[in-house]
Amino acid sequence: MLGDRAGVVRDDAGVIQHAGNPVAEQRRLAAGAAVAPRGDRAIVSLTGPDRLTWLDSITSQQVATLQPGESTEFLVLDPQGRVEHVAGVLDDGETAWLLVDRDDAAGLAKWLTMMRFRMRVEIAVRDDLAVVAAFRGGAAADRLVETAERGGEIPLVWADPWPAVVAGGWQYAEAAEHPGSDYHWVEAIVRPDADLGELPVAGAIAADALRVAAWRPRWANEVDGRTIPHEADWLRTAVHLDKGCYRGQETVAKVHNLGHPPRRLVLLHLDGSENVPAEPGDAVVNGDAEVGHVTSVANHHELGPVALAIVSRRTPSDAPLVVVHDDTRIAAAQEVIVPADAGSVAEIPKITRLSRRS
Repeated sequence: MLGDRAGVVRDDAGVIQHAGNPVAEQRRLAAGAAVAPRGDRAIVSLTGPDRLTWLDSITSQQVATLQPGESTEFLVLDPQGRVEHVAGVLDDGETAWLLVDRDDAAGLAKWLTMMRFRMRVEIAVRDDLAVVAAFRGGAAADRLVETAERGGEIPLVWADPWPAVVAGGWQYAEAAEHPGSDYHWVEAIVRPDADLGELPVAGAIAADALRVAAWRPRWANEVDGRTIPHEADWLRTAVHLDKGCYRGQETVAKVHNLGHPPRRLVLLHLDGSENVPAEPGDAVVNGDAEVGHVTSVANHHELGPVALAIVSRRTPSDAPLVVVHDDTRIAAAQEVIVPADAGSVAEIPKITRLSRRS
């Protein structure tokens, strides 16, 4: 398959990191001219007549009325409203397909099995299938759709809902041009030996750089055991504020309607060389005070070195932040994603994006 091509470099877990030139791979991927094999993603299948109504009752998203071929995203929250699991969901009329970060697949499947009770649902982690991604609008996505059809009318292709606020959702970030509006990412469920022809390959480094620039949170990076959906602006695609009761809903409603999230997601423009020295987990400081930590780092082909970070709500939006990596201090300019006064009654200021590099 794609990962067998010359020049492909994998990490210790077998995930393709790059195919020789991560920056060039970003450009091809963004243009819809490359595919990204996602060894860091996994698939959980749900079969049985109760699958959607049951899933609706235990997750943050309204999925009971999901139509065949439609895509959405949900969160599993703990009783205090903290994010435990994240999944994209696509239904083909017979099976609900959950696309998850690989390290979360077993945990999500176990939790779903515990919550099944008498519902007519069968749950399986599908190690016999793989995920390959691309951006819509080019030959790569078209080929993925053809490959994922399985001979039926509905291709198994999940379309990331991030480009828009879904029904029942709410966006805290208000930018003149939200960077996620062009993030038309699709993930196809295919056989591991699927033939995708001679399409160029992009690795995880390229895919992650485009995700970071789009302010797109991810379970493997932005969730740390304390995360509530509001902090990462996840209400825009993964939470339906008007649906019925589910675990963690009280916190979702209370923070949104009466308060403000205790932390907020920011994009950091990092000062430094092309080789980004920061790493996830590095401290973010304001003066002498630690105010948060880095969650994702990338070298974007237009923005240069950037990172996503979770910082305290009380951190001033104009504070000159610094990322501390070992003994190195890296100046970091904030781009506000979730404002400090985020909430349904907040008057959110317009956000001007920092200039892209020429």
